[in-house]
Amino acid sequence: MTRRAMPPRTILVIDVGGTHVKILATGRTTPRKCASGARMTAGRMVTAVKRLAAGWGYQAITMGYPGPVLHGKIAAEPHNLAGGWVGFDFARAFGCPVKIMNDAAMQALGGYRGGRMLFLGLGTGLGTALIVNGIIEPMELAHLPYRKGKTFEDYVGERGLQRLGRKKWQKHVFAVAKTLKRALEADDAVLGGGNAARLDRLPAGFRLGRNANAFKGGFRLWTGMRPRRRTPAAGERAR
Repeated sequence: MTRRAMPPRTILVIDVGGTHVKILATGRTTPRKCASGARMTAGRMVTAVKRLAAGWGYQAITMGYPGPVLHGKIAAEPHNLAGGWVGFDFARAFGCPVKIMNDAAMQALGGYRGGRMLFLGLGTGLGTALIVNGIIEPMELAHLPYRKGKTFEDYVGERGLQRLGRKKWQKHVFAVAKTLKRALEADDAVLGGGNAARLDRLPAGFRLGRNANAFKGGFRLWTGMRPRRRTPAAGERAR
């Protein structure tokens, strides 16, 4: 019988966003961050993270990436960062094992309680993920057409907030959230990301996700998870 490999004792989680790169390591309580943006290449990110993580020990890394990840590999260049991410050897650059997942999926994993959960992340763009009975399904719904030749992300991402103003932006957030929750038949729904705090209330059927869930999800990817059983709310149909 083959013995299962023990998970690493210390993990560094990297949350790559269109505005900031944030990190947290096992045993640490306060994340560190630096600016990212349109000039952030994969190589520059590695350099920045090594500088940020000075004095922190870690045996493995989870990296949340703002774009499609297939079979643990980056499948397309990011929309809000510079290029050079596809095919980059992160394990070699960091000198330790690296697991990569979509950033929305990582935050969703950290907030998962069981059942069929939809996660929408309101940040620089729109992150989307679905978890069904513990199976994570990252999705790229942000760039699907929505209105007037523009995408979901054009309306509910940061660009939409700046273009429309908070009140109109919130109206579209509610419309998009309702549409996606209904289409994907989610019995639990989480709204996260930095701009979720700009809402004066949540869409019906959604709960607020914590930014710290991104780090929790990154740790869970190595250590496993035991989501607690969720009791369906009144009026929810049984599955």
